[in-house]
Amino acid sequence: MFMNKYINSKNVNAQSDFPYLVLDVINHHANPINPGFSVMHWHSDLQFIYVLKGTVQIKVLEKTKYLSAGDGAFINQNVVHQVIHQNNSHYRSFIFPSYFLEFYFGGPTQRLVEDLTLKSNLELIKFKSAGKWSTICKELNRLSLLFVNDRHQRLYPYEVLTTLVNIFLELQKRVSLPQQQQDSISKIRITAMLNYIQENYPQKITLAELAKSANISKAECNRCFHNILQTSPYKYLLEYRLSKGAELLKRTELPISVIANQVGFGQASQFGKYFKAKTNLTPFQFRKE
Repeated sequence: MFMNKYINSKNVNAQSDFPYLVLDVINHHANPINPGFSVMHWHSDLQFIYVLKGTVQIKVLEKTKYLSAGDGAFINQNVVHQVIHQNNSHYRSFIFPSYFLEFYFGGPTQRLVEDLTLKSNLELIKFKSAGKWSTICKELNRLSLLFVNDRHQRLYPYEVLTTLVNIFLELQKRVSLPQQQQDSISKIRITAMLNYIQENYPQKITLAELAKSANISKAECNRCFHNILQTSPYKYLLEYRLSKGAELLKRTELPISVIANQVGFGQASQFGKYFKAKTNLTPFQFRKE
């Protein structure tokens, strides 16, 4: 599965009796805290986004959307994506499993959900606050207000579930499902190179080696990264290594020097320098948060 080339972002509430996660993101600071690195990632959950302030950019492999305050978006499950704040921004992400919308196993609603989430080529939809998506934007605002005002109330799960179902019903009424298509040559190339990074990031990787993994020139390698991911191969590799390091800092008790070596940094000081430049925290501080 090509998603394995990217980072699988886990729902931190996945093991609870209500696996619904709200990420409250002000600029690049998320609550609950996550590494916050600008790396393409995916997850098996569905995701809605609602922008409260500023502008937010959402990227999938071959598409980019810009959202302003009052706008929203839907990101399908298993879609490689990246959310980037553009200005002084504030948005909330609502992340949940698809079975929240299915009511019961084997029923018609399950098939409707699967038709949209699994059997179509749908990746990303932008909801503008005016026009045909205005009802969905109002419901997303309701989710946001529920999170602020009612998340500790007894009926909060019911309020959330009924709102999510209302949003999905409106989505089903208005969306035209794209059919499955063959991947473009650019997507095939970038996937090959990101797979190479995933398999070799602990070692030194040269531009020539990365280009060779997709049977293209170094110049074409640079073009692929800039055109599809809007970054350079070097910056992507650096972000990928830092993100892997952040995972190990949170999930293991390994010494920082060992983590630095395991994710491709020659020295702990080098890892610490880049990590602090990205997060404003030392690896030690990040681990303790």
